[in-house]
Amino acid sequence: MLSQRQGIIVWLHSLKQAKLLRRYGNVIYISKKLKYVLFYCNLEEAESLLEKLNKQSYIKKVELSPKPTIKTHYENSRPDKAKEYDYKMGL
Repeated sequence: MLSQRQGIIVWLHSLKQAKLLRRYGNVIYISKKLKYVLFYCNLEEAESLLEKLNKQSYIKKVELSPKPTIKTHYENSRPDKAKEYDYKMGL
């Protein structure tokens, strides 16, 4: 069974401490230019982890990723007729 995951975005003062965030979850992306780290953790642990991270001195700001709340099923989407024809041709 797959567990629900929550993305957390952590803005840092310096990237020297980016490796320390590995103990909290799976680090997916580190932006050197904008100085933030994106990592995933279990959904049940997200709120308590948010409080822990806000107390750290090397962290500017912590945000939850909005991805789980965004609707990804589109109701009025119609397939393109030209693409549908190409798929039937086997191109």
